[in-house]
Amino acid sequence: MDVMGRIERALTSNLKRGSGTACPPKLVAAVNHAVFPRGARIRPRLCLAVAAACGEDAPKLTEAAAVAIEFLHCASLVHDDLPCFDNADMRRGKPSVHRAFGEPLAVLAGDALIVTAFETVALAGAPWPQRLAPLTLIIARSVGMPFGIAAGQAWECEPKIDLSAYQRSKTGALFAAATMAGAASAGQAPEPWRNLGDRLGEAFQVADDILDVAAKAEDLGKPTGQDAALDRPNAVNQLGLDGALARLRLLAKQAVDAVPDCRGAVELRAHILSETQRLVPKQLAQSAA
Repeated sequence: MDVMGRIERALTSNLKRGSGTACPPKLVAAVNHAVFPRGARIRPRLCLAVAAACGEDAPKLTEAAAVAIEFLHCASLVHDDLPCFDNADMRRGKPSVHRAFGEPLAVLAGDALIVTAFETVALAGAPWPQRLAPLTLIIARSVGMPFGIAAGQAWECEPKIDLSAYQRSKTGALFAAATMAGAASAGQAPEPWRNLGDRLGEAFQVADDILDVAAKAEDLGKPTGQDAALDRPNAVNQLGLDGALARLRLLAKQAVDAVPDCRGAVELRAHILSETQRLVPKQLAQSAA
């Protein structure tokens, strides 16, 4: 089975577990609306790629870690789109969850996805108790305090934003979780993989900043110009478009160089290079140059 098929199957089966007749139908619909149809699934694909490079020997555990991270990412998007934050009408080319189902169900859908993420890891980790605790800790720290996505969102409520902490938490946390969880699920030490996740997270944030300024909403499937409208930090505003693109290229190189020695290092470096090259459409980079 190809990687995307593997991810989609695992997402579907883990959501189905909580979607029986006893669950309110609108909540089930809101959760599925948040997760499907698929986005790029960058984080779970990264988790699986790292696990493969480390000699994956517990595929069910790796899949659980990968989809748990995607559930958390989807939950963060649902909450990020709410009127109290971005008030975004569109996500992935369709109405955001609060537009389709109302604010109460959007809040509950995001909460349910967070809980489902940890349930997924707990169930898959039972045969691997020595790996379950570090894996759970990695994922928990990616969503909590002081450097998780909740802390990242909270920086937007401060009168002065610490840009480094903001980007590390809001975007980088789940990328670091993906690389570290991939290693931990394969029985390898996770800490050497943090730097790779940090570099990829910052690269993704810079690319997102570029797209927010220079891309079209219909191409992205979500509103653009949000950083300017909400007075948030943006790499293009700080560095200019050429400077932001140069920063993205540097981060991509640093990410490739950050891959620790492992049996699948060559393949993983090629995968990372391909992923980073796709972050900004080629025509946009060419037109800026």
